[in-house]
Amino acid sequence: MPITQDPRPLVGEPLSLDLLNTVWIDGGRRHDLLDDVDGLRIWLAGTGRRDLPEASEAARQSLVGAREVLRGWLTGQGSADALNAILARGRLVRRLDVDGPTMTAETAEPADLAAWLALNDYLGLLERDPSRIRRCAHPDCVLHFYDISPKGNRRWCSMAGCGNRAKAARHYARTKEQ
Repeated sequence: MPITQDPRPLVGEPLSLDLLNTVWIDGGRRHDLLDDVDGLRIWLAGTGRRDLPEASEAARQSLVGAREVLRGWLTGQGSADALNAILARGRLVRRLDVDGPTMTAETAEPADLAAWLALNDYLGLLERDPSRIRRCAHPDCVLHFYDISPKGNRRWCSMAGCGNRAKAARHYARTKEQ
């Protein structure tokens, strides 16, 4: 039975990190929203963006490739060349129309647009503050977030999920020692 709503534990992050978060661990089991075109359709709808392509197998493959390149870069196992190769597939086009200046993204292949936009978003996060791009501190979690907390000290993808599990584990360790 196909899923109809986003099952991921963390949504609403910037586009690049939201793409990374299409893979998550729940109950020790790995899930991948982009395993099929139905999952891609859910992800595209969840972004709230209107400039993304229609869900297709080609768009899904392009996004999965971009996600793995970005994951490789963040874990130190990838190269800037791989990331730049995807970025070379598109560009931002500035125009003047009746409402004023506009900027739109274009790719040679429409299926590459979402992947290009996600990696372009990642560059924007790097320009803003790369130290705020974080992986959840819970060792069993693979989710990423952009820390917008005032002090910049967020550690968990979710305080209710991973943060609570860590606090419970510390409490258990303390009571076990006593």
